[in-house]
Amino acid sequence: MHLTKQLAIFLDNRPGTLAMVCDTLSQAKINIFAITTSDTIDHSVVRMVVSDPRKALLLFEEHGALVVDDDVLLVEGDNAPGSLAKICKKLSAAKINIEYCYCATSPDAKKGLLVLRTSNAKKALKALNT
Repeated sequence: MHLTKQLAIFLDNRPGTLAMVCDTLSQAKINIFAITTSDTIDHSVVRMVVSDPRKALLLFEEHGALVVDDDVLLVEGDNAPGSLAKICKKLSAAKINIEYCYCATSPDAKKGLLVLRTSNAKKALKALNT
């Protein structure tokens, strides 16, 4: 488990936009570790954790995209019932709010990767490490 940067890119909500983003990262040899999107009528927000957030941030800004970076926690955990509940209980006991999270695992995977945006990332890291 560790702190990392997540990029939130605000994009036009139209076909091909995400393909261009992924292609730009690929050409720069930047790997996407985690990604989620949310949409509105006229734009979408793509949140991602990448192998080189600083380089990706500069690339997106060069292309005129609005990009915001935030601290998030990457938590590798067991892919088993109750794993997320344990994390949530620890953060709740430490009075840390989970603003949002996203994850995915293959049904037969033993481990999964959770991306957590909390009200206080450093305090959350400390709480989860105890």
